[in-house]
Amino acid sequence: MTSSVSSEIHTAVPSLGETKRAIVDRLKRVGAATVPELADALGVTPAGVRQHVDALAANGLVEAQLRGPSGRGRPATEWHLTELAADLFPDRHDDLTVGLIDALRQSLGEEGLQRVIDARAEKQLEEYRHAIPEHASLLKRVNALARQRTAEGYIAEVVRDEDGALVLVEHHCPICTAARACQGLCGSELELFRGALGDDVEVERTQHLMAGDVRCAYRVTARN
Repeated sequence: MTSSVSSEIHTAVPSLGETKRAIVDRLKRVGAATVPELADALGVTPAGVRQHVDALAANGLVEAQLRGPSGRGRPATEWHLTELAADLFPDRHDDLTVGLIDALRQSLGEEGLQRVIDARAEKQLEEYRHAIPEHASLLKRVNALARQRTAEGYIAEVVRDEDGALVLVEHHCPICTAARACQGLCGSELELFRGALGDDVEVERTQHLMAGDVRCAYRVTARN
């Protein structure tokens, strides 16, 4: 793969120092707070808190809003966590997902579990067809698919292979734990991509995270 024709890669949530972590934890507990309130609670100077809050805001982890007036004077500016900050806290959704997969397998059997996977794939296909322009060029369609996958957490981009073919590269798998517990989730992706991109397209998986590669990649070419 030699040249990139799209870039949808987002930066990861940064690691936090002790004071920034304390600010984030405090905001998680109280919902919102002003700089003076944070300084008082943490035993840090307001100037120090302001510096750390500005850094957190620059990384999209906190944002400001005006507190409603409570008397004379201007409304105070208070800070609260953004949705991105949720990644800073423990998340057990992987355990829940694997537990649900095991429960479905025990209750429905492998065939029943596959029916659930197929139903999920059908719903995804509807969403993808809505997001991908039907009569656009192959490049525009694959770029639209990359944007859709990135929105789902796959950090996808489109590059050109040495022979000019388009390759959809996914640098992250947000369902990796679930996919290891249920191989059918990965098996449905090829048909999903083929259905979403159109009958005039061939899709071949050339790299696979589950097979030991560092990412998943799909070679996309037009049918002869």
